[in-house]
Amino acid sequence: MEHIDVLILPLRGFLTEIGNFLPRLGVAMLVLLVGWLIAKAIRFSIVKALRAFNFHVLTERAGIDNFLQQGGASKDTSEWVGIICYAFVMLASLIVAFNSMGLTQVTDLLSRLLLFVPHLLVAVLVLVFGGYFARFVSTAVQHYFQAAGVSDAEILGRIVRYGLMTFVILLAVDQLDIGGGLIQQTFLILLAGVVLALALAFGLGARERAAELLERWFPHDSTGGKR
Repeated sequence: MEHIDVLILPLRGFLTEIGNFLPRLGVAMLVLLVGWLIAKAIRFSIVKALRAFNFHVLTERAGIDNFLQQGGASKDTSEWVGIICYAFVMLASLIVAFNSMGLTQVTDLLSRLLLFVPHLLVAVLVLVFGGYFARFVSTAVQHYFQAAGVSDAEILGRIVRYGLMTFVILLAVDQLDIGGGLIQQTFLILLAGVVLALALAFGLGARERAAELLERWFPHDSTGGKR
């Protein structure tokens, strides 16, 4: 009899644990179901609202949608914003679900991911509005130099746009807070190296071309003054 009790007690304890765990599992599944429905509704509402405010037109003019299409993405920026908000709600639902089951380690990991999602959303908005601003300034610069009679106005406009986009990308990466500034510093070092290499190559190998461009952009008369 004692031998049978020794075998039954662990089984009874195991069944008791399962009985205590099943209600928590049911609550977690219910939370996930409700969170999934809310996430889908929020994603649908945000995409519709962004399209109603012509956000897709802004991203298209900023060049973000074209960049995504070249990368093989079938969705535009508005849909990606909706996906980010969907992920935010689902992560929040997972945190509540796992917390109800007492899985604190998983909850801590998901909480870190949840805190990252708003930074990702801000980075996307920085890229969108920064890209639109860079294109606007580039067009303004190009028109100004075209009106001034500079033949390389298009090249100058592109240089301005690429310079502004570099600054915008650095701001977006800074919002993500990845690597504690290591990515920004590495990017700046590489950018400085490329600019220095191009300057040396242009200055040493194309001095006549540089003088020709300077004369074309800033012509001088025979007395030494600007025309």
